[in-house]
Amino acid sequence: ELMAALASALAERGVDVPLVIGNRNWTPYVADTLGELTASGVRRAVCVFTAAYASYSGCRQYREDLAGADSPVELDKIPAYAETPGFVTANADALVAALSRFGSDAARARVLFVTHSIPEAMNLASGPGEPAWRYDAAHRRVAQRVAAEASGALGFEPTWELVFCSRSGAPHIPWLEPDINDRLAELAAEGGTHVVAAP
Repeated sequence: ELMAALASALAERGVDVPLVIGNRNWTPYVADTLGELTASGVRRAVCVFTAAYASYSGCRQYREDLAGADSPVELDKIPAYAETPGFVTANADALVAALSRFGSDAARARVLFVTHSIPEAMNLASGPGEPAWRYDAAHRRVAQRVAAEASGALGFEPTWELVFCSRSGAPHIPWLEPDINDRLAELAAEGGTHVVAAP
């Protein structure tokens, strides 16, 4: 479905190019895809990582895999794109649609912007080393922009917070929190009845 949507968007812009997938942790793997591109005579390719935010596992590790594949294909990599206007607008439109389902109770809803958790140490190493470039800081900036843009259509500024999901690894290693499941339980205990989980 993602490939079809991307192909359609490119076709609307007059771009007719083959689309392929290369994964880190599942078939088809990056090295295999690059091998197929090389065998078919491709000399240059554009890489779009599906992780919109910069972090080691969502961006740099993919760059390392591409470099390690030792392919003759010249690779142009699209940088992290979470803070682009199109990404913000698409998420604002989705938030407006979700909150609108609550009708007159929409302003009472809590918005939980939810993203994949990462270890705190990885968060500190995201970006060029300044706090503004950290993974969590980028998510907060985007969430603020999404909420602000959505407020124009909604007529109110949604109450929101950032939460995380999919924590894994050794329990003694600190990861970004709060976990969405924990936060949902807290909101329910506080009497909350309307929540939107906005990925």
